[in-house]
Amino acid sequence: MADDAKSSTDSTIEKPSEEKPGEVKPADVKRAWADEVDDADEEEQPTSSTSAEKDPELNIGSLKIDENKNTEKFLDEPEEGNIKAVTGDTLYSTAATFEDLKLSEEILKGLYVDMKFTRPSKIQSVSLPMILTPPYKDLIAQAHNGSGKTTCFVLGMLSRVDVKLKAPQALCICPTRELAIQNIEVLNKMGKYTGITSFCAIPVDRARDIPINKRSPITDQIVVGTPGTIKKWMSAKKLSVGDMKILVFDEADHMLAEDGFKDDSLRIMKDIEKCTPHCQVLLFSATFNETVKNFVSRVVKDGNQMFVKKEELSLDVVKQYKVNCPDESAKIQVIKDKIFELGEKLGQSIIFVHTRKNADALHKALQDYGWQCTSIHGAIEKDHRDKIVKEFKDGLTQVLISTDLLARGFDQSQVNVVVNYDLPVKYEYPSEPDYEVYLHRCGRAGRFGRKGAVFNLLCTQKEHMLMGKIENHFQNNVVEISDWQNNDEFESALKAAGLI
Repeated sequence: MADDAKSSTDSTIEKPSEEKPGEVKPADVKRAWADEVDDADEEEQPTSSTSAEKDPELNIGSLKIDENKNTEKFLDEPEEGNIKAVTGDTLYSTAATFEDLKLSEEILKGLYVDMKFTRPSKIQSVSLPMILTPPYKDLIAQAHNGSGKTTCFVLGMLSRVDVKLKAPQALCICPTRELAIQNIEVLNKMGKYTGITSFCAIPVDRARDIPINKRSPITDQIVVGTPGTIKKWMSAKKLSVGDMKILVFDEADHMLAEDGFKDDSLRIMKDIEKCTPHCQVLLFSATFNETVKNFVSRVVKDGNQMFVKKEELSLDVVKQYKVNCPDESAKIQVIKDKIFELGEKLGQSIIFVHTRKNADALHKALQDYGWQCTSIHGAIEKDHRDKIVKEFKDGLTQVLISTDLLARGFDQSQVNVVVNYDLPVKYEYPSEPDYEVYLHRCGRAGRFGRKGAVFNLLCTQKEHMLMGKIENHFQNNVVEISDWQNNDEFESALKAAGLI
């Protein structure tokens, strides 16, 4: 970011004007379009999809107010004073309602009818005016998991697209195919009534893959994908960036980290800048370490910044526990006999492991004991991975074993328990915990303000050392379960987490 922006006064965000006595604002009521919500089961989205045709009868003023229907989504909201915004010379007003953002009627209908939203979250009320207000400055935004970040950049993309122009105008880049698919599903749901088309550029299995150079150029208006595949489409001249208005990096800390997708991400950014120098860049993530934060501040010049203060990124929204296990076999016993047996009605659980080998071995061990579960990692065929994620999101499976493939950005509101079978470590320094990944893993439980618990299973001296470093880093004393065979301790833990 430019020096003048850095030196500017923090929080130059104006408060919305006070309400007049007796005034009823749109955010004060629960909205619904009667008889217009499609209850049919959603089919899996194709690679390229079109939102529903515009409704000629659509009229926001004809909204029917249903005061008995609670459509509020509960988000992990930071205190307003702990959102730090640096905006340079531009003055913005926070948005108390979605109408304050001057969104189209078609987008508002998607928000209220299909997304069931009633008002912007605190993060959205601060960041959306910065995204949607000319001159459309770049934005570096960091906020919790579950605070509504995806809605921010999806609304940004939908709002900037010219529906009449059949060419790519918005690009969203994600670290994994699972996150790309999830984001395009949100996009298609939110933009259902706009007529905007989208394309999912992700790797597919070679058996059914058509080489990119033999495929037609992309004419869809919003493209969501992974960096390697996006770069291939651009290199083959099948993805034009001449009309690109907005470029989004989801999980930007990983996308621009040295051990992430930094080279591909910078190449894509530079290629777009050559063709469209005024393309708006949005960088969103739940975490930014200081190295990445300093780097992106240099890459994104004269832009806006929004950070939630460090203390607001605490892990207090979920209860954390560390379980002393004598050996690896005891870890499996704890999962099946304590966590699962005592909490059969807990909802869904994700178990994180460090390697593909551990994922397969744990899957087999739990299945041998009669527990139905699925596992996912990068070596599994892509189509099968998509099927595993869909079944879990549809509630057909209750236990999912995963490497860190799903640690970031994976939204599933029914996940109440996360088990760290292996603690996350940095690839280049395996004796050092990966603090950001630990935070992301814990963020999979208790989504949207629901109850959640995290169990860290420890048996080696190294694992105890890693756990100690994690506690020191987050200044958070994790409650110890000293006797792995004691039912009472596990019951107390689940009760304290509000799960039983």
